[in-house]
Amino acid sequence: MNPAPAHHDLCVLHADDALLVLVKPAGLLSVPGRGPDKQDCLSARVQALYPDALIVHRLDMATSGLMLMARGAGPLRALGDAFAGRRVHKRYEAVVHGLPQNDLHAATGDGWSRIDAPLIADWPNRPLQKIDAVDGLPSLTRWRTLGPWDGSGGTPATRVLLEPVTGRSHQLRVHLMSIGHPILGDAFYAPPDVQALSPRLLLHASEIAFGHPVSGEPMRFESRAPF
Repeated sequence: MNPAPAHHDLCVLHADDALLVLVKPAGLLSVPGRGPDKQDCLSARVQALYPDALIVHRLDMATSGLMLMARGAGPLRALGDAFAGRRVHKRYEAVVHGLPQNDLHAATGDGWSRIDAPLIADWPNRPLQKIDAVDGLPSLTRWRTLGPWDGSGGTPATRVLLEPVTGRSHQLRVHLMSIGHPILGDAFYAPPDVQALSPRLLLHASEIAFGHPVSGEPMRFESRAPF
């Protein structure tokens, strides 16, 4: 591994000829948006240092954590195929409102609970997503509690570990809201009182594991949640 120095708020955990592993801060777009005020983004900052870097996947602007970028078309195809084939293992940490109980939400024998709820774009309210049992795309999240979170000023809150088996837009945010435990600071899906408990969305991509796009070597990276 070849750590690179931070540059313009850029955190690079690993850099080689085919792959970059980065930590995106909350509040930064993954790719440019529409309009001159939305051109600052992770991909632009990375490409200033690595002009051949290409986006493989994205995180929501409000979400922080681990992201991969490919260096060149070949590594991009390999990593894209790995994501499509669900050969990329991802975990997130979040803080949710209330005290969720694993055994109330289809807990499995390994201690993980499941949220199996199809998702579809809520077209009149884009970019929001919604659960739709008829037309929604299959969407599955595994989750387990990590313990109480004491940063909410006395309001019950819980730190949870999340594994998105599928990768739908806003999947973790909608799924947690659907079981009555929205993420603190979620401006899209949490009620105003829960949104107000944090100045940012408390969702962080904390772990990623995959095969190197050229060598196939197993790679695994972790990033501690900053909350």
